[in-house]
Amino acid sequence: MPLTSPDRPPDPVRQLSLFGAEAADPSVADLAGLLAGPGEVSRMGGTARLSIVLDAAWRVHVLVAELSRRGVAATWEATADGRHLVRTSYASTLAPLALAWLRDPASSVDPASSVDPASSVESAGEVKRPPAGFHLNGRRLRLWVAAAGAADPPGFLLRLGAADEHCREPVGAALAAVGLPAVLLDAQAGGPAYRITGRRRLARLADLIGDRPPAAPAADWPAVP
Repeated sequence: MPLTSPDRPPDPVRQLSLFGAEAADPSVADLAGLLAGPGEVSRMGGTARLSIVLDAAWRVHVLVAELSRRGVAATWEATADGRHLVRTSYASTLAPLALAWLRDPASSVDPASSVDPASSVESAGEVKRPPAGFHLNGRRLRLWVAAAGAADPPGFLLRLGAADEHCREPVGAALAAVGLPAVLLDAQAGGPAYRITGRRRLARLADLIGDRPPAAPAADWPAVP
């Protein structure tokens, strides 16, 4: 028996975006959304792990659940400054992400084109940089918003890693490519972060990332106006 009152018209069916979070099943590749933001990846042998520092407890709940949906186990702990560190175990399933995103700072070659992940060693000294052809979609954006999105009326911020200068230009281009051109803010302006403004762009972001998780405060999750 339907739960909707017969006196209440059914909610309109929302058309799914081709790039939206609900357009495909979750996959480990979606974790690139965390790396577009302040997430970090490290590798050891043929394995890798992701780590990210979060500023609110609700983000821990949402992110651990999202990782679990992708078959990735994670733990978390409080940091000395009152934030929360979420970290996965080293796993071979995460090695392709590390291979794609880590490279020698002196090299311009995409390591994914020439290195076997089984032969990779500890990633000390390597820098994080998006691979050639990096793109965003709803699932990747959803993880980025869950980890580092913040309302900044009348816009919305997507925070970046403090030392990830190599990521900023390609990540900004990837945002523009999905209809979310954004302004890059430096530390003095409240960044590093990309700031999305405009009713249509904010509606586009909300449509791409899908419904707000129950643990997320309404004020911290983009909503269709």
